[in-house]
Amino acid sequence: MQLDPLLGPEGQTEFLLGNEAVARGVYEAGVSVATTYPGTPSSEIGDILYRLSDRMGIKFEFATNEKVALEIAAVASLGGLRSFVFMKHVGLNVAMDSFMSLSGAGAKGGMVVFSADDPSMHSSQNEQDNRFLGKFAKIIVIEPSSPQELKDFVVSAFDLSEEVGHPVLIRSVTRISHIRAPVKLGNLREKREWDYRKDTSYVLLPENAYKAQTSIVNRLDKVNSSKFRDRFNIAYGSSSTLIITSGAAYNYIDEALQMLNVRARILKIGLSFPLDMEGVIQEIERADTVVFIEEGGPFLEEQILSTCALRSINRKFHGKLNGAVPTSYEMDVDRVVGFLSKIYGIQIQTKNPVPNIPVREPVLCPGCPHRATYYVATLAMKQKGIKHPIAPTDIGCYTLGYYEPYGLGDFCFSMGSSVGSSSGFAMNSKEKIVSFIGDSTFFHAGIPALVNAYHNNHNFLLVIMDNSVTAMTGGQPTPESSPPFKRVDIESVVRGIGIRNIFSMDPYDLKNSLETFKKALSTDELAVIISKRECALEVDKKKPLSELTIFQIDQDKCNQCYNCIRNFACAAFYVEDGKVKIDPELCDGCSVCSEPLVCPFNAIEEVKT
Repeated sequence: MQLDPLLGPEGQTEFLLGNEAVARGVYEAGVSVATTYPGTPSSEIGDILYRLSDRMGIKFEFATNEKVALEIAAVASLGGLRSFVFMKHVGLNVAMDSFMSLSGAGAKGGMVVFSADDPSMHSSQNEQDNRFLGKFAKIIVIEPSSPQELKDFVVSAFDLSEEVGHPVLIRSVTRISHIRAPVKLGNLREKREWDYRKDTSYVLLPENAYKAQTSIVNRLDKVNSSKFRDRFNIAYGSSSTLIITSGAAYNYIDEALQMLNVRARILKIGLSFPLDMEGVIQEIERADTVVFIEEGGPFLEEQILSTCALRSINRKFHGKLNGAVPTSYEMDVDRVVGFLSKIYGIQIQTKNPVPNIPVREPVLCPGCPHRATYYVATLAMKQKGIKHPIAPTDIGCYTLGYYEPYGLGDFCFSMGSSVGSSSGFAMNSKEKIVSFIGDSTFFHAGIPALVNAYHNNHNFLLVIMDNSVTAMTGGQPTPESSPPFKRVDIESVVRGIGIRNIFSMDPYDLKNSLETFKKALSTDELAVIISKRECALEVDKKKPLSELTIFQIDQDKCNQCYNCIRNFACAAFYVEDGKVKIDPELCDGCSVCSEPLVCPFNAIEEVKT
């Protein structure tokens, strides 16, 4: 059997994705327990551990949500094991209640929380800098700037956590988690033995939480010993201009300085909280000008400037707080060149503007069962005379129902917000409320909101779009997944709440689905539709080549009504010379478009491959 590159020997160099380097770091650090709820840009870590955890000797599981995942990892740490919990940035919001208590309990075995932030919001609903949450929760914060540092900092974070008895938050970003670079593999640490001993500090009653505050301060005071500080922070260069930077932003500075033909001394901070403030102040006192370049908020800048103000240290400071450095979105070389040129007083030649590239809206995959669900939903509401429905939606593939031709996405804040917001609409609006949520999101955060809706007698229709997988983040399992996991049945959960109006449908069967939808819309109290059909991508993985089929249009039968294009809107359809055609490379062979409710002229026919 070929050895997986992530299991290679010490000293070997592999070309790794940032998230692959994280997984290798977890392996090298001797982690015993790892947990997550999948979320981009951290998803690949879970996929790797799901595949390799047995060979790595790690107990790994996909938890129902991030709060549960964090609590699993916390218990492992307090039992003396090294534990790792990871998530995307907004996932830490879900875990925040317990995250805030971590510092009070501390860590016995090393514990690392990994947050993959998403500047520029490539796959997220907000641009959030979780370094501030780490400081807020009094958790040690570390920032890597490359795949090699991702791996090395994970290992060092566990050493630091264990030595000072305190949890660590590692903050990555999309450009670090999703780039590839050579990574030199290190040695493997031995795993710890389970050794749980009861301690009152784990029970955060007011009296125990009160005592814990002193312990938190004492632990954080130990962090900036040179033993750890020198592993994370580096300084180099000779100039009266000091650039203080961290994380992904660091990667653009040297190139920007070369392009401008100027020099600077660089202080790259990897240990962002608690800061080695004495070391930082020593650097500032040797400089005339100080520039803060970091991605996200002015995290380092605020801490450092407040200390400078207290000590009456006055320099020419440039950063986000005075508008010299952009406050939003990712950094890149051009942006850094742009604001550094102004700080250095250099005139640069303006580049030719980037041509406007047509924006392509994200689309559901060909064969996606959600498309069929949205199609019959819009058709049923038209036939029922519902002209202005309110349609809260949620986080997942089905968020794409927001786009035309469906236009079913009137509210979306966070995981589970479709159900919670539906209660708010039901309390105040006279319009019909039809909300949409996926199966994984339902288990993650939809159940409490649905209990609230039933308890308070709110009237709306909830459509649970059950494709039996966490699809948008790469196909991770859900609580419905088959053995070796115990299956949790969604209908049983909904029925157990007490809801009577429960309807099930297969969205590929458009005729029956339409009738089901109209029945559900006719109810005058809380109702739930479970639209169940496995994700088309997951089906394709299992399908042998001999069973592959595609569909084409018989142009002699086609009447150019364009219903398939305008209202069904499968990505495999296109128009050429006024004729509707199907791209055989994109067609999934689901057959839904051939049904009379999409093509009343029977012009779409199966073609054997």
